[in-house]
Amino acid sequence: MTRFSHLFRAGSLTAALLCITSLAFAQGEPPEGGPEPDAPTAVPIDGGASLLLAAGVGLGLRQLRRRQKA
Repeated sequence: MTRFSHLFRAGSLTAALLCITSLAFAQGEPPEGGPEPDAPTAVPIDGGASLLLAAGVGLGLRQLRRRQKA
C-alpha cells in the first residue's frame, strides 16, 4: 500500500474513535436522590497480584538469560 493509504486509514480510525468517545461523554448525569450507597468493600490485593508480579519477574529473568546466551 502507499504511504497515503496508510495515513488515510490511521486518520480515519482516529477520527472514528474520537467521535465514539465524544458520544459517550455526551450522556447526562444521573438524577438526584435515591438511597445512600453502602461503604466500599475492602478488597484484598494479595494472592493474584503477587502471582502476576512473580510471573513477570520470572519472564523478565528468562528473557535476560536468553539474550546473554545469544
